[in-house]
Amino acid sequence: MESTIKFIGKIHSPLKSLDDCPRQEDEGAPAATIEIFAEYLEGIQNIAPGTDLLLLTWLDKADRTVLKLRPRNDPNAPLTGVFSTRSPDRPNPIGIHTVKVVSVSADGTIEICGIEVLDQTPVVDIKHIWKYKVSE
Repeated sequence: MESTIKFIGKIHSPLKSLDDCPRQEDEGAPAATIEIFAEYLEGIQNIAPGTDLLLLTWLDKADRTVLKLRPRNDPNAPLTGVFSTRSPDRPNPIGIHTVKVVSVSADGTIEICGIEVLDQTPVVDIKHIWKYKVSE
């Protein structure tokens, strides 16, 4: 079976090296923007400021050979299977990020609050986070 992933955009971030990146978005990640490629602009039509999004990225600098690691690079931690961690190093380095939209421009630029990825990281997909009310 053969599959292809189409990147729909890329991240513009002040983070330029892996050493600059916090481990999680709630650990001091900076604001960034998502540049949506022209052929996918129709797909962001209803994204508005204040919207919560689930952003999927392709962590292209990751080591795709890693199957075991020490979580959070802690030398005292036991070796752990990569699928039990949030490490970017894994066979398919898909990043999952919860972000809030700050602004959306007509040219397809979406300003978001903190995200812990490098500048130029490819965007795989965007999903709206729906908040359903449960009636009693």
